[in-house]
Amino acid sequence: MLTIEALTRRFGRNTAVDSVSLSVDRPAMIGIIGRSGAGKSTLLRMMNRLTDATSGQIVFEGRDVTALKGAGKRAWQSQCAMIFQQFNLVPRMDVVSNVLHGTLNRRPVLATMFNLYPDADIHRAIGILDRLGIAEHAPKRAEALSGGQQQRVAIARALMQDPRIILADEPIASLDPMNAQIVMDALRRIHEEDGRTVIANLHTLDTARRYCDRVVGMLHGRVVFDGTPEQLTTGVARDIYGADASFTEDSTSTAIETLDRGTVRALREAEAAV
Repeated sequence: MLTIEALTRRFGRNTAVDSVSLSVDRPAMIGIIGRSGAGKSTLLRMMNRLTDATSGQIVFEGRDVTALKGAGKRAWQSQCAMIFQQFNLVPRMDVVSNVLHGTLNRRPVLATMFNLYPDADIHRAIGILDRLGIAEHAPKRAEALSGGQQQRVAIARALMQDPRIILADEPIASLDPMNAQIVMDALRRIHEEDGRTVIANLHTLDTARRYCDRVVGMLHGRVVFDGTPEQLTTGVARDIYGADASFTEDSTSTAIETLDRGTVRALREAEAAV
């Protein structure tokens, strides 16, 4: 289905993603974890072709995605939808129009400029919003909604593309726990009910364990773990987050200061789980 072979991205002298190889042979919900700067977001952006690879290859059902240009590239970005941490909605535009933007890649430019959409697309957009529990907000401006509601609008926009793959870059990082659960429940349901592959960058081990069938750990641009949530032990978490093997809850403040908050939280979650 999807094969990533030795995918690499360099920015000057810095290597953000270093020879990553992954294979997805059937629809799955996959979580990518790692400390800040591990290369998670760059990897997803390369998969969607928002960022070009320096070297390596992405192959989807026998087609070389990294070689696509123009209309072929846009068609791939419809098949491989992207959801962002900051939603990327048009704040002053109504919710249903934001969702309809998921059809832009296959619509005439003039129709888009005048915000003209077929009735069938409008009904479909409202149906998707209803599925996500926010149909009543369809006529409101996107900026009037809460963060969790805006993220569900972003998910609806992605579904409007009818994608084979959904990429979610830290989709719950800016949300409170209740809204984070609603968003993750929605993504899991979309995977199970629609048979779509969902690949999400996640900032907590608990979320990856709860929602994902497979977890990929990255460190310094490389994949250092690829397995099931049950295989994500404390020792593995230390490898992924690059912590010293002696790290414990009572570690000195000096040791803690060398790690970002997400890393410390992830390690403590791992220790609490065993």
